[in-house]
Amino acid sequence: MPSEILLKIFSYLDAVSLLCTGCVSRRFYHLANDNFIWIRIYSTAFSSTRSNWKVNSVEKIAISMSFLSVQDKEAGYWKKEYITKQIASVKAALADILKPVNPYTGLPVKTKEALRIFGLGWAIILKEKSGKEYIMEHVDLSINDTSVTVTWYGKNWPCLASLSTLDLCGVTPVFMDWYKTPTKHRLRWHSLIAKYNLSHLTESTMIGCDRLIRIFCLHPGLLVGLWKKEEELAFVMANLHFHHLVERSTLGSATIPYELPPHSPFLDDSPEYGLHGYQLHVDLHSGGVFYLCGTFRNLFTKKGNIENGHVKLIVINFKNNREHLPLIGKVGLSWKTDIFDGCIKSCSMMDVTLLDEHGKPFWCFSSPVCMRLPATPSDGPSFLGQTYSMDYVDAEGRVHVELVWIRETEEYFIVNLVLYLSVAKINHWFGTEY
Repeated sequence: MPSEILLKIFSYLDAVSLLCTGCVSRRFYHLANDNFIWIRIYSTAFSSTRSNWKVNSVEKIAISMSFLSVQDKEAGYWKKEYITKQIASVKAALADILKPVNPYTGLPVKTKEALRIFGLGWAIILKEKSGKEYIMEHVDLSINDTSVTVTWYGKNWPCLASLSTLDLCGVTPVFMDWYKTPTKHRLRWHSLIAKYNLSHLTESTMIGCDRLIRIFCLHPGLLVGLWKKEEELAFVMANLHFHHLVERSTLGSATIPYELPPHSPFLDDSPEYGLHGYQLHVDLHSGGVFYLCGTFRNLFTKKGNIENGHVKLIVINFKNNREHLPLIGKVGLSWKTDIFDGCIKSCSMMDVTLLDEHGKPFWCFSSPVCMRLPATPSDGPSFLGQTYSMDYVDAEGRVHVELVWIRETEEYFIVNLVLYLSVAKINHWFGTEY
């Protein structure tokens, strides 16, 4: 069929159909890049928003000049302009919906709504040492109170020995309502969240196992399950905290993560500014089941508690029995694949949201954790039962939890919960010099 007739047919297609048509063949790709078609789509999409207003003479001249200069632009110029404008409109709409903040959590009120409205998803890109890539979209997704748990599993995993890295990316449809379209090959925007090294996976920290799998934790917040028998991938699970989640999942690029805006400290002349007024919310959960959901207010410490570059913030004191908290239910980390499922005892996901005295998120994370026998004898009331510890550490701080197993009631009690906050982070955040 002559190109002129094909171009005439293509001119009746909408943007989505035209992009799909361009994937059919090389000839269709070049024809579907026609600037005259795309400038009409562009002007229709982005000029209609001003239809209720009178277009002034300057705007009319600008539009006319755009049409006159179409033939001077390289093929595909207006297609790129259209897609760029679509991405910008999605980002602007996201920023608008995330403005309202919950005063109790310090997090956006409409995070869950944003995930649903904009069709936000997540993908992992497995890269072989040879350079070959495998892109896998998430299979399962669970939205928690302050985090989202995303899972990948299937039968066609590449061989673990051939893999070098894993990229975790947010995936957003370029067109606002296109996430409803079932087609697999839709146009999407990838935003890199984190990159993980898989070359020496089995040498990293194993946090638990059952009769079928072993699970390994990679920072930040990634859980990798390996079949015990084959030492091959069974599933990948990511736990993502809501704090800046939407921005990190949409505003980065495929190769560069989103960079948080610079923080401007709230200055104060209090002699112990930055050491009081904290609020902690902590969840322990797995598979939609919550073992702990606690909020602790008015937390404070003293300058004398600064040691080895960290400030000690006691949340639950083992000397105060009234502060001790039980974990609800049998603690375990639920997992599943397309064939098997299971639960690994003594493991779970921990979500921590620490707010400063102004109600702003100071330290937030979501990560797999596990209970272990303490390396050193505990100072707590060990006479009540066997003592276990649970720890998390990153560059900004450390969480230390001590638990006691009460045999009579068959439940764990948290008897000690301590945060160790980085002095460097406190000084940067509050403009202090501790």
